[in-house]
Amino acid sequence: MNPRTTKRLKLSGLNAAGVLVFLFAVFPVYWMVATAFKPNDEIFTTRFIPFPFAPTLDHVSRVLTKGVAGHSVWQYLMNSAVVALGTVLIGSIFALLAATAVARFRFKFRTSFLILLLIVQMVPAEALLIPLFLMVKRLGLYDQLLGLIVVNVGFTLPFAIWMLRTFVAAVPKELEEAAAIDGASRFETFWKVLFPLVAPGLVATSIFSFITAWNEFVFALTLINDQGSYTMPVALQFFTGQRSTDWGGIMAASTLMTIPVIVFFLLVQRRMVSGLVAGAVKG
Repeated sequence: MNPRTTKRLKLSGLNAAGVLVFLFAVFPVYWMVATAFKPNDEIFTTRFIPFPFAPTLDHVSRVLTKGVAGHSVWQYLMNSAVVALGTVLIGSIFALLAATAVARFRFKFRTSFLILLLIVQMVPAEALLIPLFLMVKRLGLYDQLLGLIVVNVGFTLPFAIWMLRTFVAAVPKELEEAAAIDGASRFETFWKVLFPLVAPGLVATSIFSFITAWNEFVFALTLINDQGSYTMPVALQFFTGQRSTDWGGIMAASTLMTIPVIVFFLLVQRRMVSGLVAGAVKG
């Protein structure tokens, strides 16, 4: 067979595999959005209906106006936003400082610390649920969003440190030494040289932390008792009753819940690209 033909066949096969993976990943999201706009007679049917033939805004309107469990859906979204943004802000600061220390300094038990980060990631979150509940309660943070933020930071921090460590280690030390020769202080070197170069990694870890905190359910259900302080994933359970499930309401609320994640990604993805080249030019 002609080598050019073989190359084209391999490329076509890879493209086809990519399309299949894309469809497999996107289909659940499409089905959620489509169901949110389907009337009840199209949802509760044995027929396969790939898209709404008679689109309706009844489910979305009902979720927005009547809320969930006596509270506005905006309140649940705001609680989720506070927890997710708080996790990103606090986690990013600590992760960047820790990653810089691990990548730039040599100290005792440095390797053990890195291995410990991986071990922490392997521990199931459910196994630590009771100890964390007792710890949060003793700290007086039970039934508070701050307690949930602290717990989420603890679970996203190991991955963030490990990921940022690679970005910090990839920055040549010569750039920092050149800035020091020009009279820059340690803080100026960190802020004006190192920080812009590791910004793409910081954005990537921020996206991971945001999505993890935004979708977290078990800790939010356990550490928050007041229904008005529930996050959006916990609020979704109120659409399920003992004898019936409001699938239209669940899909409408879930669709609304995905919008802030998309907005957050669109806001930070520009900085992810610009950070790749920022800070490397002296001037």
